[in-house]
Amino acid sequence: MGVKIEMFRMMLYLSFPVTMFWISNQAEYFEEYIVKRKREIFPPDEGLRRKEMQEFKERMRLRKERQLLRALSMDSEN
Repeated sequence: MGVKIEMFRMMLYLSFPVTMFWISNQAEYFEEYIVKRKREIFPPDEGLRRKEMQEFKERMRLRKERQLLRALSMDSEN
């Protein structure tokens, strides 16, 4: 009787991690969640959003240029 219980326990101890590993590697279980999460992090590119981003980049570039010109004009005065 003791050997049968030990065999059952050993089978249970080995089968549980193997089963969990197998389940966690099944893509179809997690595909919907991953696709939804990816769209939250990286939303589909929209024309308006792209235009806003380009305008922001341009404003930042102009601001940086003004700062550099101001710094150069201050250096040239000294």
